[in-house]
Amino acid sequence: MLEKGMKAPDFTLPDKDGNMVSLGDLAGRKVVLYFYPKDNTPGCTRQACAFAGAYEAFKNKNVQVVGISRDSVASHVRFAEKYGLPFILLSDPERQAIEAYGVWQEKMNYGKTMMGVVRTTFIIDENGFIEKVMPKVKPDTNAAEILEYLG
Repeated sequence: MLEKGMKAPDFTLPDKDGNMVSLGDLAGRKVVLYFYPKDNTPGCTRQACAFAGAYEAFKNKNVQVVGISRDSVASHVRFAEKYGLPFILLSDPERQAIEAYGVWQEKMNYGKTMMGVVRTTFIIDENGFIEKVMPKVKPDTNAAEILEYLG
């Protein structure tokens, strides 16, 4: 897993509109980069809706919110439309960013051990360095905790 102070790995992935987005494109502002397991599942939906509800507060702080999962672009379109998600959702089916950020890990699901995305949030500073790592975050409180941290 990456740690505070490390250079955030760059990536280029498609957003829900098919536009290619690179972390480097967002330089000059803080980025809340959150990795989540799957669109339209209960925890991931609550987390995304919490970020959507706090979106204006993030915008007022000049912070870009970016969510990444293995879901397809088409899945992201449906997810964003269904819940009115105003922030960037990136599709990473090949796990380019997921593995670069070390969030593809062994986890327990219904008593079975499997590989999957561990819900993790990174705050990346204006110069592309990791400012804070939040592993195994709770979906309902993640957005509020970040806003509190940002002050």
